[in-house]
Amino acid sequence: MQHETDLVDWTLLQDATVEQQPFPHLIVRGFVRHSAVEPLSRDFPTLTYPGGSFPLKSLQYGPVFSELMDNLTSHAMTGIIGRKFGLDLNAYPAMATVRGWSRARDGKIHTDSTNKLVTALLYMNEAWESSGGRLRLLRSPDNISDYAAEVPPDYGTLIVFRNGPTAWHGFERFEGPRRVIQVNWVTGQAVARWEDARHRFSAFLKRFRVRPEETADAPY
Repeated sequence: MQHETDLVDWTLLQDATVEQQPFPHLIVRGFVRHSAVEPLSRDFPTLTYPGGSFPLKSLQYGPVFSELMDNLTSHAMTGIIGRKFGLDLNAYPAMATVRGWSRARDGKIHTDSTNKLVTALLYMNEAWESSGGRLRLLRSPDNISDYAAEVPPDYGTLIVFRNGPTAWHGFERFEGPRRVIQVNWVTGQAVARWEDARHRFSAFLKRFRVRPEETADAPY
């Protein structure tokens, strides 16, 4: 399955262990090959507004980034993730958004919408030195320090988790560049269309510098 030209290391994902605490998740460091750092940095979308999530259809980006997104939403990716979490994800659509910046108000503890079955986050930043902006998988909904795992948003780090009522996550405050690609497998095409329309409308408003409070979306 793995080829020299692959942007991602499928073997690392296939061999990853699903941890059960505090909720089912897996972490793959180096999922994106180091050789792709320069072309992906060059082809990463230019986000004209610093905050929020942007659907792919609202962005312009280069061919190498496009190839990466094809990998992340492929049948191969869907099949591996589904098997890891005991789900037939091929029966569900995948939707993707991109973030390029963390705002001061981001990182609040939350769980994902019940329409999202599985969330995959791929971080695309240089070596992360800040104590803030590190995703924490939490044991409780009201204590950011009560975490079972902490994930620096380093380049090529992939985290995937099964959504649920106790899948609390968040991070300590960080304001600045923080690139992350998010892929969600959702419960149906209607949900995918609604989420895409919501993010596209949000992205449209951001072009006119609408206050962030008016276009709130989940921080990762």
